[in-house]
Amino acid sequence: MAWPDSAVRLRGLFAGLACLVLAAVVLAGPARATERDRLLAFLEVTGFGVAIDSIALSASDAPAMIGMVPDDFGLAWPRITAGVFDSTLMRGLALDMLDETLDNEMLGHAAAFYASDLGQRLVEVENASHVQRADEAARKEAEARAAALSPARRAVLERMNAAIDGSGMAERAFREIQVRFLLAAADAGLTDDDFDADLLRRLLAQGAERARAEMKEAALASAAQTYRSLSTDDLRAYADALEDPVMGRVYELMNAVQFEIMANRFEALAARLGEVPPAHDL
Repeated sequence: MAWPDSAVRLRGLFAGLACLVLAAVVLAGPARATERDRLLAFLEVTGFGVAIDSIALSASDAPAMIGMVPDDFGLAWPRITAGVFDSTLMRGLALDMLDETLDNEMLGHAAAFYASDLGQRLVEVENASHVQRADEAARKEAEARAAALSPARRAVLERMNAAIDGSGMAERAFREIQVRFLLAAADAGLTDDDFDADLLRRLLAQGAERARAEMKEAALASAAQTYRSLSTDDLRAYADALEDPVMGRVYELMNAVQFEIMANRFEALAARLGEVPPAHDL
């Protein structure tokens, strides 16, 4: 529905106040908030909680790794995936890992940035992109938008992506997720193959350079689509913030947490799917 201008302004005001309150909780000392409260607030103010939730959207990609599709598991598929990719469970895993690794400097630095006006607008568009299912039409639209970028805007988006994952963690992580899922699928009896972990890693590494290039282009298209409503000056400011060494440590940690949860849940998915009778028995 269309919102009257006054309602939009009030909604934005309430959202801004909520974000500032969450940031205050994150920045509060132990006497004012428990560590778990601060981490919960961190998930909200940075949008990382929504990013964790979005792992569930990748579930349908898993069966393709063993030559299957979700329909092969019949009515068991939605029931199993709802349990394996439960958002409360995944956020709990994230909180446990962050509790062990996220120090106060990193937590406070990220919260302060994302509580700013620019930070709130970034989280809004990033959260929206996380919950959108990727399909062929969306992919083509994003690629077309990337192809039409001005040199200046393309350069700043490439800066942002390099700051978020300059070490190529994503390509290595997705390779490892494949290995862990395939091994778990074999253990669960979903495939007759007897995989060797080291051999799998070597085989997948052979295509690493091509995979890295494809992921770089996909990341550019995704960024072009996600941040289309923000000005190039805003994106330059975001790139500056991402290139800060402390923010770099925050993103390195968040990437590691997100990829570990995905691998963990894919392994759990394989185990649960192994309990489903063959499709013709369902």
